[in-house]
Amino acid sequence: MSFGQEVRRRRKRAKITQDELAERLNVVRSYVSQVETGATQCRADFAARIDVALDTGDEIRSAWREFIEPLQEEKYPTFFANFPRAEQNATMIRAYEYNVVYGLLQTKEYASALLRDEKDVANRLARQAVMRRDDPPLVCVVMSEAVLYTLVGSPETMREQLEYLIEASFEERVFIQIAPFIHYRGVWGSFHIATQPDRKEIAYADIAFGGETTSDPVRVRRASDAFATLQAQAHNETTSREVIRKVISERWT
Repeated sequence: MSFGQEVRRRRKRAKITQDELAERLNVVRSYVSQVETGATQCRADFAARIDVALDTGDEIRSAWREFIEPLQEEKYPTFFANFPRAEQNATMIRAYEYNVVYGLLQTKEYASALLRDEKDVANRLARQAVMRRDDPPLVCVVMSEAVLYTLVGSPETMREQLEYLIEASFEERVFIQIAPFIHYRGVWGSFHIATQPDRKEIAYADIAFGGETTSDPVRVRRASDAFATLQAQAHNETTSREVIRKVISERWT
């Protein structure tokens, strides 16, 4: 979708229609439309042809390398592939997890027990680099109390993971809250919201068959409302640390 927006922006800047661009590229207009809406991923050579057709130098090819090439590396499941880039560029990340520890806060041992595949573990740990940027995003995480009791790996893995959560919660731009076992209106599963430098927001939500990434204002607003509800009803930072320590002591020692 991001790549398609770049193509559309430059086509309009050149003041030509989709029909005219399709004629220059020797394709049907519907294919140009599919590229611009993100319904299809074009190849690198087609991106280069668009540059020639629009006289845009290497702009379209550069956009292809930025937005399309990473998706073709198959680093992430298709339904999640668009979100890591938004996450890495974010100025603020809000996340709710009801089953496992939030990915950016997972230890290597926890992630290894959860994912098992070494490549998947490496990709998850690589995502955590955003926390070590010179200008790291504000990270606000709410996790269900159930996360603390759900065994992933061994008791030793859980103890190390929960101790790391306490440590991370003292970071200047990291806020971790534990949500007690109650019903939260409008909250049905895990979701993340990444706020971009231009204040645009992109949300990712787990669904039954994988997940969904969206920038639709209505859906993002619903996610924001749900997160506000969670923050309001979850334990504050200090109490959350106490809850984590209590679970470590009672269950994982």
